Formats: sequence, structure tokens, C-alpha cells
Amino acid sequence: MDVILESLAVLFTGGRLAYLGLGVALGLVVGLLPGLGGIVGFSVLLPFLYGMDTASALAMLIGLVAVVPTSDTMTSILLGIPGSSSSQATVVDGFPMAKRGEGARALSAAYISSLMGGLFGALVLTVFIVAARPLILLMGSAELFMLGMLGVAMVGLLSGRDILKGVVACGIGLLLGALGNAPATGEWRMAFGSAYLYDGLKLVVVGLAIFAVPEISDLLARARPISDSPTPIGKGWRRGLRDAWICKWLVARCSAIGCVIGALPGLGGSVVDWVAYGHAVQSAPDRARFGRGDIRGVIAPESANNAKEGGGLAPTLLFGIPGSGSMAIFLGGLTLLGVEPGPSMLTENLSLAYVIVWSLALANVLGAGACVLLSPHVAKLTRIPYGLLAPFMLMIIFFAVFQAGRQMEDILTLVVLGGAAILMKRSGWSRPALLVGFVLSDSVETYLYQAVQFYGAGFFLRPGALAILALAFLAVGSAAHYHKNLRPEQSVDESDVTAMSGAADWRLGLGAAAFFAVALADSLRHSFLGGVFPISVSATMLVLSFFLLHRLRKKRAARATAPRLADDFRSLGWVAWFGALTAILGFILALPIFFAMLMRSRSSASWGKIALLTSGGMTFILAVAHFARMDFPWGILQHMIEMPWPLG
Repeated sequence: MDVILESLAVLFTGGRLAYLGLGVALGLVVGLLPGLGGIVGFSVLLPFLYGMDTASALAMLIGLVAVVPTSDTMTSILLGIPGSSSSQATVVDGFPMAKRGEGARALSAAYISSLMGGLFGALVLTVFIVAARPLILLMGSAELFMLGMLGVAMVGLLSGRDILKGVVACGIGLLLGALGNAPATGEWRMAFGSAYLYDGLKLVVVGLAIFAVPEISDLLARARPISDSPTPIGKGWRRGLRDAWICKWLVARCSAIGCVIGALPGLGGSVVDWVAYGHAVQSAPDRARFGRGDIRGVIAPESANNAKEGGGLAPTLLFGIPGSGSMAIFLGGLTLLGVEPGPSMLTENLSLAYVIVWSLALANVLGAGACVLLSPHVAKLTRIPYGLLAPFMLMIIFFAVFQAGRQMEDILTLVVLGGAAILMKRSGWSRPALLVGFVLSDSVETYLYQAVQFYGAGFFLRPGALAILALAFLAVGSAAHYHKNLRPEQSVDESDVTAMSGAADWRLGLGAAAFFAVALADSLRHSFLGGVFPISVSATMLVLSFFLLHRLRKKRAARATAPRLADDFRSLGWVAWFGALTAILGFILALPIFFAMLMRSRSSASWGKIALLTSGGMTFILAVAHFARMDFPWGILQHMIEMPWPLG
């Protein structure tokens, strides 16, 4: 007890609360900018740690990492753009609520759930400091592989009325995640001689392409604000608080899920929200509104992704094993401060460990309060004509996508996958299922070959693995039983299905089968460890895609008129046009031209207003790049003519 009180006194003296507030402020900014996340935030702070007081530096770092999963909720709910990988599941139900004028209710429930999850994570971290080691060491590669398969099994709950489409979409995601280096052997798979594909696709690129691009195209096509509510954010702050209280046991369960997954290396924030969302769907007696704006679809992932930070800090501090990319950067920060993670944290640095616990708890309180104050201002964006708002959103998305790998090919991938995502959205193919497959691909394959090497072919007979396998079968059986008598209007991910489910649906299935065939042919050329995972996935999915094509065969002649689809692809043309301009002129030179063309075409704004908005957007992005030390996409012109920053 003495050391706990001592650590609290340390945090409240020496101006350390100011450093905690600074970390919280930076976390708010990082969370609001799509595609950045905790890794970028930590990378910005690391150079400033030299010479800092250890407790102050830790408070600042924890302040940042605790708030990002809360602040990224605003863009996910209000704009339909995931602020980071841990807020992608929130979009599924949060954005439909904002579009029908219930943004305040969704945000209120999300913030209180995030706060409760974050405090739960701090409590769990306190317990883990004493009792975590035996629990973590029980998880071998066999159990971790089965946990990954449990995540894949959750796909059945995210697949809408058509589970087969969802499973095939998940298979596409698994194989997209297997592009590039094989974890076991380093062989290049499905790269086809492209240097860009050697490193595989980036999660930021895939996540924004799957969710952000279809929403931007849809809103551009409709040429109206995001929300039709007479007030920018709608009403319902108190109702959201009441929703969170009513769902308190869901919050508790999902917080526990977040802590457990956050503590497991290789899973972390990219999958925790989907597992929590799947649990919410599976445990709900009535599931008809999921995917259409069910408040439980907001509460579950938000409580889990905040709780995961407490879980992720446990193995990082106690064993020096980072559970995620952001925790790996945090580990580097500890090294810079001269703090050695490991058992010594429980002896020599116990007071610092509790400083981290207190910082985590206080940062969640400060972050939730700040988000409540900021939300009404951010919500005003939902009432702006979309022709004026879209250029800013595309500017931020292109900038964020380029930071993922500093390659122009990332922007091309964004456009191509965005087009595929539009087709999926309009024909009822589950986009969440594809993303879950992509996120889990690397960890599932890694743990598969480790389990085979360590335990042999019978690795799944281990008691822990059998228990998790039973949960996976239970999830699949539950999904199959529920969807058996589901009416079309009740499906989880089909709120945007149009009449195009005839010929276009057939073409999607045909394209999926062709993709699996190419992947299978490529995988057969590799060694056993390099090819066993993609061979297994592609062969299984090829068979399933044939069953799907057989079922869709009767519908292919139904050439439904799909004006919304045509409008979507015309809007996608603006995204492609911005990418082409960037490839030729470079980002900064392309920006004012694109702003002027899109605003003039879609909003008929005056030239003076266009000039003012363009100047504001360029000033903002230049400031972000300068302070975060980031580069801009360059084009052919920059390769031909040497120019100073920011033009070159």
C-alpha cells in the first residue's frame, strides 16, 4: 500500500500531470487523424525523451497510448473513417447511427464504455503486476493459433445473411495478408516480381480502402451532408450513458476480452475490436439491428480496445515482450529512459510500475472528458456539404496511406481495393470478414508452423487448444443456427445491399475463384513451410467459391439497374484522379488543383471560398508534416526536377 501511495504522490508532483496532459493532447490529435495510431504518436515523442525525468516521460507516453483508442472514435462514428486499426469495428454500427441523427448517443455510449474499459485495463494491469507470469506462460503457440482460429470463426457472426459469402471474403483477406515474405522461410509469395508486394500490403491501406473509400464515394454520389439531423450531432447524450449502464455486463465481458488479447503477442489492437464485436452479436438475443446502427455494436469494441492497453502493458513491462507495434515502440522508450523491463520491475522499479498504472487510469478520465468537449465541434463536420468536406478527408487519407510505406503504390492499392470494397458493399459481401482475415493472417500462419514444429501434428489435442477449439465450433454453430431462418432485412452487414446482386454478384464470385486459383498455383511452387498456409487456404476457398458460384448461377442473368453503383464508381473516379495528379505532380502541387476541381464540381462554391478552404487545408497538412517529421508523396515531376521541401 505504501508504494502505491508513493507512486501517486510522484505523479502529482514535479509538473508530471502537465506531461500527462501533453501526452493526452497528442493522443487526441493522433486519434483524430485516420491511419496514424499509437505507433506514429510514440515515434513523435521518442526524440523528446532524452534528458527527461523518468516518471514524467512515462506519464507522457502512457497519456498518449491510453487516449488514442478513445479519440479515434469521433471520426469512426461521425465520418465513417476508422481513426486507427482498433476502431474499425465501431464504424459498422456507429456511422449508421450518426447518419440518422444519433451521433450524440453513439459517442456518449462509446466514451463511457472506453472509460470503463480503460479503468478495467488499469485494474487488470495492477493484478498482472503480481500474478501475470504463470498465466502468460500457459499460452503456447498451439493455444495462440487456436485463438487466431477463434477470430476466424467469428467471421460467421459478421457475414450477414450469407455465411458462405462471408467465409469466402475472409479467405480473400487471409491470402491478401499472406502476400510477400513467408514468416517461416522468407520466400516471396504472390509477389509476381513486384518489389512493392515483397513486403506485403499494409493494414492502414487495406483498412481505409475497405471502409473509408466506399463511404466517401457513396456520400459524394449523394451530394449531401453526412447527417440529415437538424442539429450537427443530434440528441441523446444521457441516453448513451444509460445504454452503457444497461449493457454494463457486456462492457465487463468485452473489457476482459480486450485485456486478454492485448496481453497476447501478435494479436493486439488490430483484432480485439472484431472479437469483441463478434461476441456482442453472438451473445445478443436479438441481432436484427447489428450493422444498421445497434448501440451494442459501439459499446463492445470501444470497451475492448481501451482495455487492451492495460493488457498489452503487462507482458511489455514484466517480460519485455511487446503485444503490439505500439508496445514495441514503448519498449524502445523504456530503453532510452534506462528502465529495464522484466522481473526487476517488481523489485527495483515497483514504484514506476504503479506510476504507469495511475497514469493509465487518469489518462482515460482526461481523454474521455476531452472527447466529450471536442465532439460537438467535430460533429459540425457532418452538416457541411460533402463536396466541401470530401477534399479534406481525401487529403488526410492519402497522406496517412503514404506514411504506411512511403510508396506511391500504396495509393494505387487504396483505389483498387476501394473499388472492390464498393462492389462488396453493394452486393452484401462482408467487408468486416475480409478485414478480420487480413489482420489474422500473419499471426495464424506464424503460430501454425510453430505449433507443428514444437508439438507435432497433434498440437490441437493440447487441453488449452481443445478448449479454444470448442469455443470456435460453438461460434460457428451459433452463427449457422441464427442465420438459418434470418430474413434479408435482418442481416448484420447488408444494410447497403442494392439490386445489383445479380450479374455483378456473379462476377464478384468469379473474381474470387480466379484469385484463389492464382494463389494456389503460386503456393505450390514454394517449400512446405512457405506454402502450407496459402495452399490450405486457397484450396479450401476454391472449393467453397465453386459452391457459391453454383448458387449464384441462377441470379447472374438478373441484370438489375444499379444507379447507385454507377454513381459510386463515378465518385471513385475522383479518388483515382487525385492519385493520378499526385503521381504526376506530387502531393503538394496536386492538392490545390484537386481541391479546386472537386469543390467547384460538387458544391459550386465561389472561387474565393475555394481559395480560402484550400489554403487552410494546405496549412494544416504542412504543419502536421513539419511537427511529425513526415514526408509527402512525390511524383514524376519531383524525380525530374530537384525542389525544396515541401515541393520536393
